[in-house]
Amino acid sequence: MAALAGVVRRVRAFAGQFLLLGVLALVAALLVTGVPRTADRLAEQGLREHVAERPAAERDLTLTAAELPAGGGGVVAPVTATRGRELDTLQAGLPGAVREAVQSRWFLAETAFGRLTGPDLAAKNYLVVTRLRAAPGVTGAATLTEGRWPAEVVGAGQPVEVALADDTARKLNLRAGSRLRFSGAGGEPVPVLVVGVFEPVRTGDGIWNTLPSALRVTEPAGDAEPYEMVALTSDAGLDAAIATGVPVRFSWRYRLGDLDVADLGAVIDGVRRLERTPPGGLSVTQAVDVPLRQFLDAVSAARTLLAVIAAGMFATVAGLIVLAARLAARRREAEFALLVARGGAPTSGARRSLAESVLVVPPAAALGWLLGRLLPGSTAGTAGTDWLVLVAAVLATLALPLATLGSSALPGGRRDLSGRRAGGRRLTLELLVVALAVLATFLIRRRGLSPGSVDPLLVSVPVLLAVAAAVLVLRLYPWPLRLLGRVAARMRGSVTFLGVAGASRSAATGPVVVVVVAVATAAFCGVVAGGIEAGRDRTATTAVPASALVDGERLAPDTGAALQRLPGVRRSTPVLREGALRVADARGVDAGLAAVTVLLVDGPGLAETARDAGVDVSVPPVLRAGRSPGPAPALVSPGLAAELARAGLDGTALVTLQGYAQPFRVADTAEGFPLVPPDVDRFVVLPWQALPEPVSAGLDTPGPVSSGPGTPGSGVSGPVPTAFLVAGDGFDVEALRRAGDEGQRRYQTGGSFAAGERPRGAEVTTWRGARQQLGGGGANGLLVFGFAAGAAGGAAFGLLAVAFAVLAGARTRAQVLSRLRTLGLSRRQWRGLLLVELTPLVAAALLTGALMGALLPLLLTPALGLAAFTGGEPVRVAFSPGLVGAVLAAGAVALALAVTVETVNNRRMRLGEVLRLGEGS
Repeated sequence: MAALAGVVRRVRAFAGQFLLLGVLALVAALLVTGVPRTADRLAEQGLREHVAERPAAERDLTLTAAELPAGGGGVVAPVTATRGRELDTLQAGLPGAVREAVQSRWFLAETAFGRLTGPDLAAKNYLVVTRLRAAPGVTGAATLTEGRWPAEVVGAGQPVEVALADDTARKLNLRAGSRLRFSGAGGEPVPVLVVGVFEPVRTGDGIWNTLPSALRVTEPAGDAEPYEMVALTSDAGLDAAIATGVPVRFSWRYRLGDLDVADLGAVIDGVRRLERTPPGGLSVTQAVDVPLRQFLDAVSAARTLLAVIAAGMFATVAGLIVLAARLAARRREAEFALLVARGGAPTSGARRSLAESVLVVPPAAALGWLLGRLLPGSTAGTAGTDWLVLVAAVLATLALPLATLGSSALPGGRRDLSGRRAGGRRLTLELLVVALAVLATFLIRRRGLSPGSVDPLLVSVPVLLAVAAAVLVLRLYPWPLRLLGRVAARMRGSVTFLGVAGASRSAATGPVVVVVVAVATAAFCGVVAGGIEAGRDRTATTAVPASALVDGERLAPDTGAALQRLPGVRRSTPVLREGALRVADARGVDAGLAAVTVLLVDGPGLAETARDAGVDVSVPPVLRAGRSPGPAPALVSPGLAAELARAGLDGTALVTLQGYAQPFRVADTAEGFPLVPPDVDRFVVLPWQALPEPVSAGLDTPGPVSSGPGTPGSGVSGPVPTAFLVAGDGFDVEALRRAGDEGQRRYQTGGSFAAGERPRGAEVTTWRGARQQLGGGGANGLLVFGFAAGAAGGAAFGLLAVAFAVLAGARTRAQVLSRLRTLGLSRRQWRGLLLVELTPLVAAALLTGALMGALLPLLLTPALGLAAFTGGEPVRVAFSPGLVGAVLAAGAVALALAVTVETVNNRRMRLGEVLRLGEGS
């Protein structure tokens, strides 16, 4: 008990030192426990957000039976209800991981489209086709505004009762009580009675995510085209229609939502296996695997990056613990030497330190472990970390005893003399560290890694390189200072000379190494974050090289002028993009090459629109050229250009655009171009303004000359735009979409052109929207957490290491200052002396760390899989002027902190006593 009381007294006597050790042990345990837990929580949250923002088609797994006549002969059988009960059976047959991930499910049965007639429709001269659909559960997802729901029993000779959405009924002049006739779907005519009109409780309910939609009527594309609608009926009503021989289709839809990141791989494999081997007689429709695989790749890359950052953080904290232990052991050298002088064993000081450390460090580590487990997250995030906390606590506890054993200098001896030569052990250790860093870097570049994988070698390379760089800098650091000392010796005044002389002594080796590792970690986070942001900008620019893209099928050429008349739009330019086109020779004979994507742009217009929108787009000179005799110059992908050269078609080749043969020649090559999807590696970009006379495909005579896009029946022939790029600010996206739809309508109804099938609605994509989609949701929360923690932690730990560097030589400087103050040194001169002494050391450490942080991404980026965060665009690491500003700001803060720490320390030590009691003169 007396021994324990003595340990407690000593801990209280050196409370500041043990408090620092305890706090560092707590931080280490908190990082080991809290970082994986937080990362797991952010990954799960990102998965929920990623899945929730996907369209229904990318969340649903649909099993569909072939559309066949399911009845006939007038015999009514409960077919619909029987097939509906297969929801349970089919779900039980799904792969295990997929079955567990099912969140919601629906059964749907519907007939083929059939003609719908009746007095109310004839009154407005409406031509309507409809599907009869039974969807159990729909009554709970809608409220009636008129009438009732269809009856569950249909008597012989009774009409099929249906309910219509309010929007459908209003547009088609229908109401509860309307009598109709359903015919033309392959069976006998069926009488239909509208008994109810409803509104959905929530339009986003999954039961409505079917095509065609039951909530709205599809407008006709042109004259003689029908309205398309869906009428909801009961199981019995659909059975009555089936009994007449109407073709029917059954589908079972399962929405995946109960997903865990750990099970994503099994879910993806299960879905793909089900698609390859569907249940008998059914077809599988799904687009679930693509977004889940994208998210899994992004999470893997984020976790790899977080592991690299965490390794730097843990190494920094470990270095700080070693520095704190060395500083505490050095302050008590006289005490330990006195123990030995009084007959104690050489290890008596270490045993005393161990007893004191056991009293402080393990409880602090336990508290850090507890705080880490209290952070929001799941227990899966802390699985396997308890033993790491135990190891960290043991090592932190042993740090002080080992530092006591390793302190071999006599009490009060000088450790900062520049003439000291490094011992053989230290040189061997330094050479080993440098050799390991070089070897690890060589191996990681030579061996390679699977993108997104976490590898011990990968996470150790940044720390090894930072430590090796710090060791080399410390070896080179005194030489330029000695030369500077010779210059300072010839200068008037003693402040510069004494400061440079103090700076040339390598007394702060440990703190410098820790500062370099910490700053390298923070700089690495900043450089990689900047590279990802730049990659996202390039991806957004590739998709939308302007303020917005109005995309459709074929738009009337005057759509550009209509767009420019909208508020906020300053400029527009046409674009034509078609895929899966064949390349022919000059005679029009297929060249036998694989299909290509062709992009037609107005080169000068694209450059001006992009510049007006503030988007960085480089338009090659070949696309700015005007019309000249011969084939149009083209920008071609390198692989396709090589194929054309081997086929002898690089001088003249043909592609057919919208029925017009366009000759071109290879004038330049490029790996990519805006509006060409990143996964397309065979493309041709043609300048619209340089096109020769368009030639109708299959004809030997050229068509009329066109100076731009043409419109059917307008007297101007040639290809017409499929999209328009616009530049502007503050425009209304819906107004752009309406202008695009109107342009499609004008094209389909203009001149002598006969409308084909209904075009899809125009789509508007803004540059800001494309950029926000890349930077929001998914695994980006995990990525932001890693960057924020790495940058903030690296900066804070680096400043703490600077404080250790100041404290390491504080007693020696205090003795010198005591003497110089008696010789007339003022406080201002003393601060100048301290700044001159510390500035080279701080500058060397910060610059080395910043340089390593900037170089590390060049070595590690290929192995980190960062393209998962940029939409497939490779992340290019480039010099950032902001890094220089950050280093200068960090240097200023570090020097201010150093002066503050030195001032506080001198006041605590009382310089008069240092001068009187100091033995180091």
